[in-house]
Amino acid sequence: MAKYALRESALHLLTRIGEQGGYSHVLLDQEINKRSLSNKDGALLTEIVYGTLQNKRKIEFQIQPYIAKQKKIKPWVKWLLYMSVYQMLYLERVPDHAVIHEAVEISKKRGHKGVVSFMNGVLRNVQRKGVQDTSAIDNKVERLAIETSHPAWLVSRWVDQYGWELTAGMCRQNLKRLPMSVRIQPLRISRAEATTELKERGITVKESALSSQGLLVEEGRIIDDRLLTEGYLTVQDQSSMLVAEMMDLKPGLTVLDACSAPGGKTTHIAEKMKDQGSVTAYDLHEKKAKLVDEKAILLQLQSIEAKQADSRRLHELHEVEAFDRILLDAPCSGLGVMRGKPDIKYHKTESDIFALRNIQDDLLDSVAPLLKVGGKLVYSTCTVDRHENEQAVERFLQQHPEFEIDPTFTEDLPEEVLGSVGLTEFGLQLFPQEWDTDGFFLTRMVKK
Repeated sequence: MAKYALRESALHLLTRIGEQGGYSHVLLDQEINKRSLSNKDGALLTEIVYGTLQNKRKIEFQIQPYIAKQKKIKPWVKWLLYMSVYQMLYLERVPDHAVIHEAVEISKKRGHKGVVSFMNGVLRNVQRKGVQDTSAIDNKVERLAIETSHPAWLVSRWVDQYGWELTAGMCRQNLKRLPMSVRIQPLRISRAEATTELKERGITVKESALSSQGLLVEEGRIIDDRLLTEGYLTVQDQSSMLVAEMMDLKPGLTVLDACSAPGGKTTHIAEKMKDQGSVTAYDLHEKKAKLVDEKAILLQLQSIEAKQADSRRLHELHEVEAFDRILLDAPCSGLGVMRGKPDIKYHKTESDIFALRNIQDDLLDSVAPLLKVGGKLVYSTCTVDRHENEQAVERFLQQHPEFEIDPTFTEDLPEEVLGSVGLTEFGLQLFPQEWDTDGFFLTRMVKK
């Protein structure tokens, strides 16, 4: 890339994500593709953007003594400081003098002499004097929130729900990069065949304990490998793979996936049914429904039909008791996927949790009549909040006495998770530190 271009790209992305609410993973992919970055440059850009976002609150605290007298700092100046300090404190392979030089040069291009002097002064102070230490914070919830760059309201909420030790472990795990996992398309390739072929290209994987189709990438770049681009594998977190594994699927069933995009779980369902039967998939947005179709085509699956609809109104499109299985992977706060989408923790508020819960309740109530007697309903979210998970299930069961938690639910869980601290009478909450996965909840109910 041209001189300073990679850091300028990082600054552009961080300012857009931090100030305008853009999605980090989407914008990063777009930037890497638009600029046709090499693997090395793409990895560095990703590291700077994600690392800065992951550690933003802590960096703010660490440099506060050096910026306290500055009355107003423009957004781009603030983010240039954050990303520069991140590189100085966390990226050993980038020399401090190089970071400072690039930050000053970018300041010269974008700002006036005062900005250049301010940027140089703050970064030189960080280099010479170090940064403010969090040990001075008396309140331990606030200290943990700053050390792990989480909002204090969220840390406090988790402590109330799960206790200190579990919360601290979850917050610290959220700072670590989520390992990539992929799912084989078993109608096209076996796990053993995929493992052998990937190894020949220097990509090392190991089998997931949560899914018979899952592989965890230990070493090597898999994202542009032919097995992925040609539909023999698909990227999916192993916690998400557990959903289809727990739906008690077999060939010939009629299945509804009520909130299906981008199609990872939908296609997994079809694979578990050996592509025999029917999977009707809906999404609120037509563009997202098309993503499900595209994924099905890539994986060579014929049993999926993806459509646009509001799943709260599916009773207008389907008769009662039309489906053997229903998956409701509900819209949620996403507080379990912050490792891959660190901007979530700065954009979500406590009120969002309660607003989303209303949608979750409406969706559960709406799809319940569409399930056959004896059929099974799986409810899942990618969050770690009891209000959206166990409490949502408890309310549903109270309102719908014809449903109960499937008595065989725990019998079908992988043996490894049976001792999980998140296993309750209402389902399974996976915490990111337990399996090095996303935070995820699922349960299975049966219509009596």
